[in-house]
Amino acid sequence: MASLLQLRDAIALCGSTGANQLSQQLATPLPLVEAMLERLTAMGKIERIEQDNRGCLTGSCKRCPEGNNHCNIVIYQIKNHH
Repeated sequence: MASLLQLRDAIALCGSTGANQLSQQLATPLPLVEAMLERLTAMGKIERIEQDNRGCLTGSCKRCPEGNNHCNIVIYQIKNHH
């Protein structure tokens, strides 16, 4: 099981990444990774970025069996402290 520090370090190494990738990379259950990401976000260590990929509706994912619910992508990155 990964710690908050391991999760933060994995995000720093990737630059930006999603919960699914972190779950696989750290061999940690997705619900736990999501809870840890929420905690790191609340602590101000990382930031949550929602990407609205409306461009996928241009044709490449219209046939997606998941529908439009998976066109919004959430990634996390280390928060810059200036």
